[in-house]
Amino acid sequence: MQFPPKILLLSALSVTTLMATAQVQNLMVPVEVQAAFDRGTRSPNGMPGANYWQNHSEYQIKAELDPATRVLKGAEKITYTNESPNSLTQLVLRVYPDIFKKDAQRDEQIEPEDITETGVNIEIVRVNGQEWPANRLKRDGTNLIINIATQKLDSKKTATLDVTWSYTLPKKTHIREGTYFNTSFMVAYWYPQMAVYDDIDGWDTNNYVGPQEFYNDFCDFDVEITMPASHLVWATGVWQNPEQILATEYLDRYTGSRTSDQIVRIVTEADRAKGGIVLPGDRHTYRFRAQHVPDFAWATSDTYLWDASSVEVEPGRRTAVAAVYHPSSKDFREVARYSRQSVEYFSKNLPGIPFPYPNLTVFNGHGGMEFPMFVNDGSFPDEEAAEVTAHEIAHTYFPFYMGINERKYAWMDEGWAQTLPNDIEFDINGKKFKPQQANAQYYSYFAGRESDMPMMVPSTQLKSNSYTFASYFRPSQAYTFLKDMLGEAKFKATLQEYMRRWNGKHPTPYDFFYSFNDALKEDLAWYWKPWFFEKGYPDLALGNITKGKRGKTTIIRVDRKGNLPVPVRLRFTFADGTTDEFNETARIWQDGTTYFNVEKAFPKAIKKVELGGLMIPDANRKDNVYEVK
Repeated sequence: MQFPPKILLLSALSVTTLMATAQVQNLMVPVEVQAAFDRGTRSPNGMPGANYWQNHSEYQIKAELDPATRVLKGAEKITYTNESPNSLTQLVLRVYPDIFKKDAQRDEQIEPEDITETGVNIEIVRVNGQEWPANRLKRDGTNLIINIATQKLDSKKTATLDVTWSYTLPKKTHIREGTYFNTSFMVAYWYPQMAVYDDIDGWDTNNYVGPQEFYNDFCDFDVEITMPASHLVWATGVWQNPEQILATEYLDRYTGSRTSDQIVRIVTEADRAKGGIVLPGDRHTYRFRAQHVPDFAWATSDTYLWDASSVEVEPGRRTAVAAVYHPSSKDFREVARYSRQSVEYFSKNLPGIPFPYPNLTVFNGHGGMEFPMFVNDGSFPDEEAAEVTAHEIAHTYFPFYMGINERKYAWMDEGWAQTLPNDIEFDINGKKFKPQQANAQYYSYFAGRESDMPMMVPSTQLKSNSYTFASYFRPSQAYTFLKDMLGEAKFKATLQEYMRRWNGKHPTPYDFFYSFNDALKEDLAWYWKPWFFEKGYPDLALGNITKGKRGKTTIIRVDRKGNLPVPVRLRFTFADGTTDEFNETARIWQDGTTYFNVEKAFPKAIKKVELGGLMIPDANRKDNVYEVK
């Protein structure tokens, strides 16, 4: 691994940096981040530093897939620009499908028949037009490291890489890509991709072992995909040549859907039965272009149906949405509507930033996985289908709009994808449904267990439930209660400021913490520390209930047994069956107190006091109810 030459330990930091850091927060700051402050690439006020930089690539890719053999062949030209101040002596390409190699390290189950001897077959590698010798290529896990020490890539210079490769798509294993219904394919994590070289770690050479997902630079793509005429193709980016492929009737439907508020059934079961969807020819080459996106994914099918619509995301601009699915997937007949509603909500409510992409396609595959302008979702019962759709589309903002390194800090995007859709109200079979209302209950089940890890433990070091709860459920609660504490308007404005500062860049957790601190003009270390840095759990309990002054008031003591600050919700039931409530946000614990007294006059006799509720996690609810005997 190659690092920037100026890796500084805490003892070597300048007095200026130490003073600046001390002024804004009381959090443990890793020496890598402090070194970035010292170099001026980041700042302790949560803004990108004056010397901030990041690298980028332009990809030209030509690929073709044989549906019968599942062999994918590709050739690409990468133009890589080194914006860093350092001369690079190596280049790192990710070859993700090497996770299927026989001897690969992985944390996901692979079906035996999908395991291969060679993984990705790299046929040719050229650097700046020169074929690179094998002794200067090193396969290391899912990385291909190219030694260019004799032809360093200097600062502000570019290098071109030409790579020809092939591999076999998995038949039964579905880790973000694979084969569905025998003849349909989701193609992701598929092309040799430049790894990130950044101001914190240098080259990101973490191996792809399954659970960890994205950390990519913002790049431009020009991709041509050749398929038999039996197969339609959907992809990241804007389709450049639909008029060269679709028959007139279907081209009209496709074009009309891109300005329609209604769902247009572009390809139906009847259309599949009669054929003639594409123009005559044995094969067709689809061309897609995408700018300033962190990845490119695509899918193809000879049986799937195709629904599409669009939604206005800001005055004068629309995003086209589509659902493509197998005829047996009944839930997917509503997915275009769910997608349209999600895009509109995110654009106009929370985060309230217009959807940044011109297209979005939800493909009927397996599980739930996001890509720029693309989603791979399995089939689910109706309510779960809406929830998964909203979650995956929310990822457009985190990690794509923001360039999150979720390989290290998955909570920086998964937690937001659990939180942003909370107040979308879907109409499902005549009933109203809001997604992800069970986050508190899921987290209550796991909170405080031995394997419950703080979010600041790098995701690469977490497995199984430790990864899941630190990435999804614990951060969703931290964000939700932060919103409750700040109030919706201030929370939204502060979130938007953080996103404005780091859109198209690579924020770290400290950029997030400091940006919120700076925008709010307060140090939230008392909140960040327990939720993000410390082992612990939420646990409130009812303490003594006594009479107050002259017997006219009742004092209810609430004890904070756990270290995570959560809101206080009290529900009072009176002898006549009526009820009343008392609510306080998590700010009530800001001064570090371990208990809080609620003193209130009640006009009626109290029958029962209940603490918390289904929306507030609690590791032990047995001490949350008091009943008058």
